[in-house]
Amino acid sequence: MAANIIRAGLTTVVWNRRPEPARGLGEQGAEVATSPADAVRQADVVVTMVTDADAVRSIAVDQGMLAALPDGAVWAQMSTIGVTETERLAELVGAQRPGVTLVDAPVAGSRGPAQQGKLVVLASGPEQVQARVAPVFDAVGQQTVWVGPVGAGSRLKLVNNLVLAFVAEGVAAAVALGDTLGLDRSTVLQALRGSPLVSPWAAEKLERIGRDDFTPQYSLDLALKDVDLALREVRPGRFPAAEALAAEWRRAVEQGLGRDDLTVVTRALEEAA
Repeated sequence: MAANIIRAGLTTVVWNRRPEPARGLGEQGAEVATSPADAVRQADVVVTMVTDADAVRSIAVDQGMLAALPDGAVWAQMSTIGVTETERLAELVGAQRPGVTLVDAPVAGSRGPAQQGKLVVLASGPEQVQARVAPVFDAVGQQTVWVGPVGAGSRLKLVNNLVLAFVAEGVAAAVALGDTLGLDRSTVLQALRGSPLVSPWAAEKLERIGRDDFTPQYSLDLALKDVDLALREVRPGRFPAAEALAAEWRRAVEQGLGRDDLTVVTRALEEAA
């Protein structure tokens, strides 16, 4: 995402919890800051894209980013942190930095679309700042969907990721079932590849499963985190299929598969047979 913002010609300052990626962006034309606070002192639009709500709060509060933001800045919070944490963040900004505008803008898409600038930005926030953040969102995504007030973007992201979770589980379970039934995997993949039920995203996942390539595009531990965020917003038992999926994925993470792509569930299902 940062590389695409640089390529769009926008003046870019970067900071990362691991310095190596930030240095790589420095070689592409970004200014590399030594801290989150230093990164934002003169910013008009700030993007945070990190793992979870704890990381967002650590950067914003403990490491001083929120306090260092200039009055009038827009903070585009693009990490997937769920509804409750987004609402808490909005309350924090309102209480501590009322001159800063928070935009809740998680994205649909994983590593490949991010590299290609083809994410879909699920943005929510005040209408008056949409034009200001448009150059940034246009640089990272093929489409920006404005969905309402702050928090609506995070709600829609949970909906999006639940669809993704069930598609990924369906693909993995279908391949594992084929193996269990004694079918040749290449035959199963050929049949599924031509099926009208298989989306381009699912087809790409099938190809990677066929190569036993589980290098992370969207890691299993992050996918599980996102399903858990959705389940946290509803009463227990409301979506039993999602709860069962989360339990299955949690077992796979406990087996040490969490850092692999979520399609590694195929391997976990085969080993359980």
